[in-house]
Amino acid sequence: MLQMLEPLPADPILGLSAACHADPNPDKVDLTVGIYKNEKGECPVFAAVQEAQQSLVNEETSKAYLAAAGDGAFNQGIQKLVLGDGSGALADGRVTSIQTPGGCGALRIGAEIVHAAAPNAKVWVSDPTWPVHGPLLGSVGLEFRSYRYYDYATHGVNFDAMVSDLAGAQAGDIVLLHGCCHNPCGADLSLEQWRVIAELAERQGFTPFVDFAYQGMGVGLDEDAAGLRLLVSRLPEVIVASSCSKNLGLYRERTGAAVFVCADAANARAVLSQAQSAARRVYSMPPAHGALLAGRVFNDDVLGALWREELSAVCERINGLRSSLRHALESRCGGNFAFIETEKGMFSFLGLSAEQAQRLRNDYSVYMLDSSRINVAGVNAGNLDYIAEAVSGVL
Repeated sequence: MLQMLEPLPADPILGLSAACHADPNPDKVDLTVGIYKNEKGECPVFAAVQEAQQSLVNEETSKAYLAAAGDGAFNQGIQKLVLGDGSGALADGRVTSIQTPGGCGALRIGAEIVHAAAPNAKVWVSDPTWPVHGPLLGSVGLEFRSYRYYDYATHGVNFDAMVSDLAGAQAGDIVLLHGCCHNPCGADLSLEQWRVIAELAERQGFTPFVDFAYQGMGVGLDEDAAGLRLLVSRLPEVIVASSCSKNLGLYRERTGAAVFVCADAANARAVLSQAQSAARRVYSMPPAHGALLAGRVFNDDVLGALWREELSAVCERINGLRSSLRHALESRCGGNFAFIETEKGMFSFLGLSAEQAQRLRNDYSVYMLDSSRINVAGVNAGNLDYIAEAVSGVL
């Protein structure tokens, strides 16, 4: 039976990263996979996480399964982090969450709940979007529709086109939104544009499903959540896929949560029972280590303050890299790269052709996707000038 299977091509992002790793050029630059890197090119462990881990190692006495919904301290902390301490939905008891294997697990459990509630629901996805959204949500059998989002000519949100397309979203449909730091374009909605989306949802009856993987990486923890929280304040239902991979650096620990804002407390209990059932058949039980670390950070005043300070420094560094990259490119290439500085988070389209991106890889060992999407956090003081010179070379 297994001999019938043919090898599949490598994931386009992971495959490029592997090619970069194998490249012998000492000047090679990896701008592909979306992980945060420091000035040394390392994906660091937060000091707050290190302290939480040490205390956990010293105090942990069992490796038994967690509860089906995950660690209680983690769930409580992630709900407050996403929705805010003053959330009316939290006060009303109409919020529930389930710990998941990363943000990917949260997207999948959210899709399972959508399919259970409305198997014929259409999922409206931005163009462009993270390429794994399709497999994660589509694997349960949901149907997709696309809405225009990014204007490649202006390097910004094509909001008029977005609103025009979403006019077709009906009651019972899902609209997938990037909460902040849009992957792959970095162009985010303004708060006023979030208000318009909330009005559309109120009028048309669709449910927002917010992929919230980069909270704290754009402007700040609360600022990045402003649009999502506006939706929650006005709508009876919102689904959120939250991830701790980026803002706590827990990539390999696979720590996330599917958060459900429901019509009332009774509905929240029903949704949690459905989410636990879905998790049982998809991955059985949640992984513990990352959630136990995050729960300690969220619920300890000292660790929490340290983590927020560290995350703020990460955010400031990313925004500083954007400014530096913009000016380096303008200095060597001419033209206007101001859009890089106005975007948020780790990603940006440089506006190069697929042929130019391929030449960057082949001639300069600068690795980015054919779309010219880059991970800004792959830039550092040691490679900034080289990247700018390489881009100038292909332009």
